[in-house]
Amino acid sequence: MSPRLECGCPSEYPDWCNGDIDLGGQLVHALKIPMFMHMPIGYEAYLVRQKEDIERLELTEKWPGFNLTRTGAFRGQMLCPLIEENSPARNISVLKNPFNLRLHLLRGDVSEIKTQVRKMQSELLDEGLMPKELYMSYLTCPLCEEKQGGKRLFLARRWIKNPKLKERLNKKQ
Repeated sequence: MSPRLECGCPSEYPDWCNGDIDLGGQLVHALKIPMFMHMPIGYEAYLVRQKEDIERLELTEKWPGFNLTRTGAFRGQMLCPLIEENSPARNISVLKNPFNLRLHLLRGDVSEIKTQVRKMQSELLDEGLMPKELYMSYLTCPLCEEKQGGKRLFLARRWIKNPKLKERLNKKQ
């Protein structure tokens, strides 16, 4: 397992490509963060806090520096996957099973997020799957993006199966 980069970014991250994965049953460290209109307040400070909490609890990150951030109007959450260990700590939980995610690795500017999220949502609905929360993971910061091959942002949209939606789509065809 490789350490974080000096700036705090992950030196390695999951080799997930565009597609679906199931993180159901994954142990995570969950940290609530304040937001204002989907913009994190003090994001870097909460990254440091999460890292310190995990170290204090003597737990191990699955991919050091990698986390999934869910935004909201006024509150959000950061999920950091952990290696299977037991801990009675209050911020440690197990993701519900199934926890299906549709993935997309975005190379480029943040301005492209809106288009990619809409495309991802349309694909899910066309397959009869109901989109839920959107998670993001910043894989590069302004300090390391040039060394790491440009700006990279990971988008993950949780989805659930929806039989009624699937039935409606089948009727239309």
